[in-house]
Formats: sequence, structure tokens, C-alpha cells
Amino acid sequence: MKKTLYRTAAATVLGLSLVTGMAAADNSGTINTTGHDSSNTVTAKTTTTRVVTNNNDLDLRNSNDQSAYTGDAKVNENTTGGSATTGDASNSNSVSATANVSNVASAAAATPTSMDATGSISNTGAESTNKVTSTQTSNTVVTNNNDINVNNESEQQASSGDAKVTENTTGGSATTGDASNSNSSTFSFSVSN
Repeated sequence: MKKTLYRTAAATVLGLSLVTGMAAADNSGTINTTGHDSSNTVTAKTTTTRVVTNNNDLDLRNSNDQSAYTGDAKVNENTTGGSATTGDASNSNSVSATANVSNVASAAAATPTSMDATGSISNTGAESTNKVTSTQTSNTVVTNNNDINVNNESEQQASSGDAKVTENTTGGSATTGDASNSNSSTFSFSVSN
């Protein structure tokens, strides 16, 4: 009866010494002081995933429609004709557009941060099997969609009127003014990703 109890106790102690040690952690793991003939595994894993998407849509539309006309200058059907002068007609248009887009955060996100996946096993018993696995994974996806659209339309018309000296005994002068259009457009775009 005593021999049976001793054998059961010995089997219990032997079973405790064969318990497998295992640690799994996000970035580190430690196993310390295990029994004889034990199997110890530490798995340390760090995973970083970054996804950055920038949609930059710049749309500039400028429409310029100008017309300049001077009236008719006529000296006619007079005994003594004087002079007739029309004034100047002019149009002017100036457009300046500047757009700056900066996605500096994209470059910062593309740079992986430091990772520290560590594991350690110490003070294990005789004939133990020890294994430390460290896995570090960094995934970065940066997508920049830059769409720049410029549509500039300028339609101009300039006409001077008729200058006529007719049917006068003594004719004077008839002068029409100048008709002019002016348009200036400047576009500047700067996109930094």
C-alpha cells in the first residue's frame, strides 16, 4: 500500500516537470525557470499597418467674353462740315490663380516606426527544448491621386465704327476712336506629396 502511494507521488512530480512552457505576446515574451526536459516556446510579434489615401482635385475654370465697339463718326449733308470724333472703347481682364497642396503626412506615414519584438528564455532545466521566434511586419500603402484641370477661355471682339465725310460743300474730319481688348491669365499649381 505504501509502495503504491510512493509511485503515485513520483508520477505526479514527473508529470509536473514535463509541463510545456509557452508565451505569446504582442511585442515581447519571457519564460524563466522551467523544469527538466521541458519544451519552451516564446513567440513575439509586432505588426504595423498604415493606409494613407490622398485625393487632390483642383479644378479651375475661367471664361472671359469681351466686346469693344466705337460708334460711327459721320460728317454729311452740311454746307460747312465740322469734325466728328468717337471715343475709345476698351476692355481689360486679368486673372491670377495660385493653388498649393501639400500632403506631407503621406511621407511621414510611409516611414516605418521602430519596432521591438523580443523574447527570452532563461533558467530552464536539463535537456529542455527552447525556441524564441520574433516576427516584425510593417505594411505601408500610400496612394496619391492628383487631378489638376485648367480650362481657360477668352473670346474677344473689337470693332471701330465707320468714319464718313460725304455730301458736304466743305467737309470737315471724322475720326473713330480705338477699340481694344486685353486679357492676361496666370496659373500656378504646386502639389507636394
